[in-house]
Amino acid sequence: MIVAVGAVPSRADAQGRAKVPRVGYVGGATGPAEIFLKTLREFGYAQGDYLHIDVVAIGHTQRAQYRDIIAKFVAQRVDVIVATNPYSLEVATKATQAIPIVGLDLESDPVAKGWVASLARPGGNVTGIFLDIPEISGKQLQFLREAVPKLERVAILGDPQVNDLQFLATEAAAQALRLISHRLPVTRQTEIPAAVGEAARSRDGGLVALTSPLIFQSLQQVADASLKHRMPTICPFVPAFAEAGGLLAYGPVFLDLFRRVAGYVDKILKGARPAELPIQRPEKFELIVNLKTARALKLDLLQSLVLRADRVIE
Repeated sequence: MIVAVGAVPSRADAQGRAKVPRVGYVGGATGPAEIFLKTLREFGYAQGDYLHIDVVAIGHTQRAQYRDIIAKFVAQRVDVIVATNPYSLEVATKATQAIPIVGLDLESDPVAKGWVASLARPGGNVTGIFLDIPEISGKQLQFLREAVPKLERVAILGDPQVNDLQFLATEAAAQALRLISHRLPVTRQTEIPAAVGEAARSRDGGLVALTSPLIFQSLQQVADASLKHRMPTICPFVPAFAEAGGLLAYGPVFLDLFRRVAGYVDKILKGARPAELPIQRPEKFELIVNLKTARALKLDLLQSLVLRADRVIE
C-alpha cells in the first residue's frame, strides 16, 4: 500500500519561504508511519514551519519497488530519506551519498555493511537506530528457558536474506546455554507452517522467531503454527506477536523507535549533519506473556517470569 502525506501549509508558508523542507519516508506499515508523523507534529512542524512528507508503505512481497521509490526521492532532492527496514536502507545507501539518510534497521550491522565508519561518529550521510543483536539473542533464550525449564533443543526461524547476523548470534547464545540449535530458514510466508512443523518433528522444545520484514508480516502464521504444533515460541516483535497468540514477546518498544527516528529528522532539518549524529540503540524493552497460550500449551509458567512481564495477556 502506498500513502502520500503532505502537511497543511502554515502561516509561515503563506508569508513565503525560500525552500520547503521535504522528507521521503519508506517502510512496510502505515501504523509506525503515523507515529513518525505525529511526533514531527509534536516538534512543531504542523503548526510552524511547512514540511512536505511523502510516506510510502509497501508490503514485504512488493519490496522490488524500493528502487523506484527511492530513485524518485533522490530526483526530488528531498532533504532527508527515512528508510525503516534493511531492504529500503540497502537501496537508499546505494542511491545517494549526498542526501541524509535516517535508518531504522533491526537486522543489519551498519559498520560491517560499510554504511557508517563507527557507531559514535558515522562519518557519512547515514545515521539512525540499529538493534544490538547479540544482546537481545541471549535474553530471548533466557526467557524461553524460563518458560520451558527442561529445554534442550531450540529452533531458530528467520529469513536468510537479512537474518544472518541474528542466526549466528542466537546460535552462539544457544551454545553458551548448552542448547542444541536448529536453523529454520524461510523466504516466503507460505513456508512458515512447514518450518514450524519441522521443528516439532525434530523434537525442538522451543522456537525463537527472529526479526525481519517477512516475519513481521507473518506473525499470525507463526503464532498459529506454533500453537498447532504445541511449540513454545518467543519473538522480538512487541506486543504484536503475543497479541497474535504467541507465547512470549520480548524486544524493543517499536513505537518509541519511530519517535526517535522523527527526532533525528528534526535535528537534520535544523542543520545537524548525519555524519556527527551517533548511531542509536533501542533503549526501551518490554516482555509480554500470553497466559492463554501458555494454558493451551499446558505450560505452568514460573511466577517469577509472569511477575517480570510488562504486560500479561489473560
